Amino acid sequence: MAASPDSFARTSGLTPSGRLSTTGWLVCAIAAIGFAFDIYELLMLPLVIKPAIRDLSKPLVDALVQGGMSAADAAALWSPGGPSYVGWARTLFFVPAIAGGIFGLIGGYLTDLLGRRRVLTFSILLYAFAALAAGFATSLPQLLFFRCLVFIGVCVEFVAAVAWLAELFPDREQRERVLGWTQAFSSLGGLLVGSANVLAARFADILPAIQGGHDAWRYTLISGVVPALPLILIRPFLPESPVWAEKKAAGTLKRPSIRELFSPALVRATVVTTLVFAASYGIAFGAIQQLPQILGGPKGHAAILQAAKGAQADAVARAQERGEQPPAPGKLKSIAGNASDEAVATVTIYQEIGGLVGRVLLAFAALRIVGRRFLLRLFQIPALIIVPLLFWWISTQLGNAGSLPWIKAGIFLAGLVTVSQFSFWGNYIPLVFPTHLRGTGESFAANIGGRVLGTAAAWLTLTLSAATPPDPVRIALVGAGVAGAYALVGAILTHWLPEPESGVEH
Repeated sequence: MAASPDSFARTSGLTPSGRLSTTGWLVCAIAAIGFAFDIYELLMLPLVIKPAIRDLSKPLVDALVQGGMSAADAAALWSPGGPSYVGWARTLFFVPAIAGGIFGLIGGYLTDLLGRRRVLTFSILLYAFAALAAGFATSLPQLLFFRCLVFIGVCVEFVAAVAWLAELFPDREQRERVLGWTQAFSSLGGLLVGSANVLAARFADILPAIQGGHDAWRYTLISGVVPALPLILIRPFLPESPVWAEKKAAGTLKRPSIRELFSPALVRATVVTTLVFAASYGIAFGAIQQLPQILGGPKGHAAILQAAKGAQADAVARAQERGEQPPAPGKLKSIAGNASDEAVATVTIYQEIGGLVGRVLLAFAALRIVGRRFLLRLFQIPALIIVPLLFWWISTQLGNAGSLPWIKAGIFLAGLVTVSQFSFWGNYIPLVFPTHLRGTGESFAANIGGRVLGTAAAWLTLTLSAATPPDPVRIALVGAGVAGAYALVGAILTHWLPEPESGVEH
């Protein structure tokens, strides 16, 4: 029996005339919010890691001094570039990614077993409230634990949302348009986190104290609770995937199986998709996400060092005008740190603007280019050239204050050709896995590939560039090499990327 118009509107994102229904708009709104805050959370760590380690390591430094170590030696262990600092920086980058990959794979399995909507809802709630808790962390292990929960929520949310959208919009052109535009909001998330970090640094002193201080990094972490708020209101109006629900009701939905991903029919799609997905993420995490470590710090970019010194001088001048004592050395250091963080965040915003433009271009191109391999290479090949050359050039320009505008222009292009590749996967992956394995297959490619193998590029860059004191020139050069290697591997393996069928329901 044919479905009635009312039932169609309830179970699909479209009206019988082919337009977005009210339910369809709600679905797109929640998916867009989820995608935006996925990237919001992932890009947050490079902005807050330095001040977070600095503040949370203070009790450890004090304990070392009380144990007989000199204050200078204890501080050197935990200063940027010191062995303790580098160890925790690598841990905070990579351990949450491993947790997200492993538990995200389980989440993909649960998406196929329990339904797309239910898993999507709980994943967003998980990472929103974990982000809130991270802002109140009193130790590095606590911060690590809550960042692991954030990554788990993010990794599961992406998989559930992509499968959900692909199955709610059966028409190819409508599906490509919805997936393309909702994923474009991911780059809005990058702009938002950069802006949130700037605002947190600027207004930290007037915000309520957290753990006895006014640290910008804590307010930035807490801002990740925002996506839970609209979800709580809209959740009752969201439909389940009609494809999944119908197969479940009819008893024809097969049980998901990770082993089946490596069956003769799917092994090529699973392996190649996973590795090329990893290559896309490796470009970003190997180089682009290390930009705050390169531009900030005591040996960072000259223009940013000038901004930090200027903020200190302004604070001293304001105190003198009021007839007060100059701020204490610790307070001046915090002021300089917040000013440096704000200046770095304004640079990263250009990357996110580039990423947003790239995602929009991908959304248009996906409607007009049938060949998926050709579509990916439109962005992949330029990334292979632009990103390594850009970071090599940045390594030569840190002492030139006038180079900062050119760095902003370069990072805009790097973001455009790299971040656009992330949107490609949301459009591509639902086409190569059957309904009962869609969440599981997407999760394997996105989480084992992107979140584990891809974000391992950050670990490689930090490990290979480790030095005391930290050397931003070395970080930039190593980042150029790591990103270039990932990009080259991805460009080569794309030759074997399967060309999918146009449909989704199979």
